[in-house]
Amino acid sequence: MNVQEWTYLIIGLTFALYIGIAIWSKAGSTKDFYVAGGGVSPLANGMATAADWMSAASFISMAGLISFMGYDGSVYLMGWTGGYVLLALLLAPYLRKFGQYTVPDFIGTRYYSNTARVVAVLCALLVSFTYVAGQMRGVGIVFSRFLEVDINTGVIIGMLIVLFYAVLGGMKGITYTQVAQYCVLIFAFMVPAIFISIQMTGIAIPQIGMGSKLNDGSGIYLLEKLNNLSVELGFAEYTKGTKSTSDIFAITLALMVGTAGLPHVIVRFFTVKRVKDARKSAGLALLFIAILYTTAPAVAIFARTNLINTVQEQPYQEVPAWFSNWEKTGLLSFEDKNADGLIQYNANTGINELSVNRDIMVLANPEIAKLPNWVIALVAAGGLAAALSTAAGLLLVISASISHDLGKKVLKPDLSEKQELLLARGSAVLAVFVAGYFGINPPDFVAAVVALAFGLAAASFFPAIVLGIFYKKMNKQGAISGMVVGIGLMVFYMLKFKFGIFDGGAEAVKGLQADWWFGISPEGFGSVAMLVNFIVAISVNAIYPDPPEAVQDLVENIRIPSGVKPPENIH
Repeated sequence: MNVQEWTYLIIGLTFALYIGIAIWSKAGSTKDFYVAGGGVSPLANGMATAADWMSAASFISMAGLISFMGYDGSVYLMGWTGGYVLLALLLAPYLRKFGQYTVPDFIGTRYYSNTARVVAVLCALLVSFTYVAGQMRGVGIVFSRFLEVDINTGVIIGMLIVLFYAVLGGMKGITYTQVAQYCVLIFAFMVPAIFISIQMTGIAIPQIGMGSKLNDGSGIYLLEKLNNLSVELGFAEYTKGTKSTSDIFAITLALMVGTAGLPHVIVRFFTVKRVKDARKSAGLALLFIAILYTTAPAVAIFARTNLINTVQEQPYQEVPAWFSNWEKTGLLSFEDKNADGLIQYNANTGINELSVNRDIMVLANPEIAKLPNWVIALVAAGGLAAALSTAAGLLLVISASISHDLGKKVLKPDLSEKQELLLARGSAVLAVFVAGYFGINPPDFVAAVVALAFGLAAASFFPAIVLGIFYKKMNKQGAISGMVVGIGLMVFYMLKFKFGIFDGGAEAVKGLQADWWFGISPEGFGSVAMLVNFIVAISVNAIYPDPPEAVQDLVENIRIPSGVKPPENIH
């Protein structure tokens, strides 16, 4: 069978599985819809959390960015994995013991204010819509290449699939669908990585293969070969960075604390029975995530090396089929600037005739390496699983924010459970269409868009959550002020330096790099906005009275392990 036939078969089977699970696990109550009834096992929740966490940015875009950025791409690995550890150890157990359905629910209750709740809802919507734009774009990219439809049509197909199982099953349907999606995506990521590692180095473990000698008899290490190729073509050495230390630190910190403030990941810890189970599922999720994240640098190295070897100085008329297939999507293009008919991918001469969208590298990697057609189709199914799993989780956050936090808690407290469930499903439908629009009109590469979402989460939620758990005298005025200033500052910086809103539009963005504040890129500015949030929150907190005693007692209680009798001096 050819690639397209294999793709239809494998994607058809996986979609049938996802839809079947959604029908089997249809949500019958708001608790089922928001937190899967609170009865998910740690193993299942660990796999679902890993799938929720490993989005299209992790599967499709991260290795692609690393393949072009080299050492500089390590910020994504350090930030995202470190952030998950921070979330699992510092926040998840306490939030689970607090027992609310959503992050805005925690903010609203902890800070005893509907104003705080509404601000948190607006922050959650902004973070989630920014994040989901990257997922829908990833879906469109996969469909455009492997089902040979344009990207916009691919986004629409993805919208319909997510709409079905997210709206029907809610968190219950999403959880068990994500278990299946984790199995698909990790198998799809590892199989070609193992194949190519054996092909290039003779070693089956990609993490070891990327640091080993090539098996072509040259005695050269793979990384040494890639460094030499990069230098020969006028690019920086692959293993040396070009970003400033301050920007690397800022991006890594923003991704870390942004992770710890992501509402769609935090809500996963409300789906288990006990706080102990939340800790177990967090540890298991970290293990499941590490499998992909430790393999991504190897995939990046394999893909970059094979790309250069395959296209550099090759006659355009003799390009392999994979090149032509990706050209049709518009994500790969060749412009014969010197009319010699050869593909020149060379920064030394100033003749770089090849334009490669970073987001195609993982998907094209098996084709470039001439792997079997079923492996190529499997990677397409894995990319869809990663994008759809995260998109579904984000859509649920958007839905719950509107129906539960705004509808039930603020606008109409007497809303019946049936009405709330109906509102939740209606909100999910609306959210899918908005997400689809951003998928069709994305602001950047998938991982870059997602990085902005992490910056927004870092600037808004992280300080409010940390202070809410560990500082019982934090009052509502301080928390609200910090969130408003933090998210406002981050949005301003994004609009100015990412989209050039105040300086001539997108064409002017590159020229604005010299004006970055403290030399920090928009992807890393979330760390600065987070610090400003902390400073504003603590400063304003000092002006106003302490929270009510009941709230302080509540904070004390969530920090005491279950089954432990509180000391008598705690009121």
